[in-house]
Amino acid sequence: MSHASSAKLFTPFRLGDLELKNRVVMAPLTRNRANKHDDAPNALNVEYYRQRAGAGLIITEATQISQQGQGYIWTPGIYRDAQVAGWKAVTEGVHAAGGTIFAQLWHVGRVSHVSLQPGNQAPVAPSAVLAKTKTYIESGFAEVSEPRALRLDEIPGIVADFVRAAENAKAAGFDGIELHGAHGYLLDQFLRDGSNQRQDAYGGSIENRVRLTLEVVDAVSKVFPKERVGIRISPVSPANDARDSDPQALFGHLVGELDKRGIAFIHVVEGATRDARDYLPFDYQALRKAFRGAYIANNGFTRELAIETVEKGEADLIAFGRLFIANPDLPERLKLDAPLNTPDVATFYGGDAKGYTDYPALAQAERSHAAG
Repeated sequence: MSHASSAKLFTPFRLGDLELKNRVVMAPLTRNRANKHDDAPNALNVEYYRQRAGAGLIITEATQISQQGQGYIWTPGIYRDAQVAGWKAVTEGVHAAGGTIFAQLWHVGRVSHVSLQPGNQAPVAPSAVLAKTKTYIESGFAEVSEPRALRLDEIPGIVADFVRAAENAKAAGFDGIELHGAHGYLLDQFLRDGSNQRQDAYGGSIENRVRLTLEVVDAVSKVFPKERVGIRISPVSPANDARDSDPQALFGHLVGELDKRGIAFIHVVEGATRDARDYLPFDYQALRKAFRGAYIANNGFTRELAIETVEKGEADLIAFGRLFIANPDLPERLKLDAPLNTPDVATFYGGDAKGYTDYPALAQAERSHAAG
């Protein structure tokens, strides 16, 4: 097992038809720094992503596909012209710095607040079941609002919003897209029997509960080639009150169906997000074996664990979140086994350049010291 800079983690990887320069992925990270008036990315966001273009793949922060899909204040959208223009500046900055970037497309479903919804309406969900969780609004953290169940005739509109977002991501110059199917947001709410109590074609059996996710995958794969489409899932993470009586059966079935579709990757949050990797027993390698595309593993990886996991073939790529917040040049630091900056939790959500674009990269002196 190599712990040296020659480890497989630092070697190129072919993702579909893309050549990634290493197997270190920047995970999607909500930072609440879009423009306050139109939720469009701005020059500060361009700089933030550009600084991190050393990643083999950047997956953007979760980006709402519609105003209805928004659950937190000042998160970016991709449904208005100004937002698409803002993202175009981001992708141009990342590409100029030699990076590869996918947009993460997001509908929060019930994890929202009336103050963020069009006309202050109730958030939508598979069923009218309140989530025991909080969201972030102008006044700070607040309990989420009571949702209403989507009508059957509204579901094609949700799929259409994902398609429009994918078309906008293409227009903005993204290399591909990741669907947010994790952490108790809309697609995940449909997947799980804890939040989906529908009696129609979208509820009940596992086959019915995965229907919306697969319809969205099929629809966006007509916009981007399937080799440029991935999905993020979190089989056992309790984030946003996500619960299911049999996650192994549910995600085993879903991943088998995704494999048939030939998409680029599954991005799997192993364990509870921001918490224990062994939160509940789950066989992630069963998902890995059931899927011929790339397997991106995420959650609480150290340098050693990341190197070891890739060497053993248990994942193709490793996604890092908080370490990327504090270390714009994370792949280089990991390769050199250089010291890491400490993330400043107080500046994670909202604010300005402080704790966003002001984390230092390795100085030349540190580089030669780490390499030596």
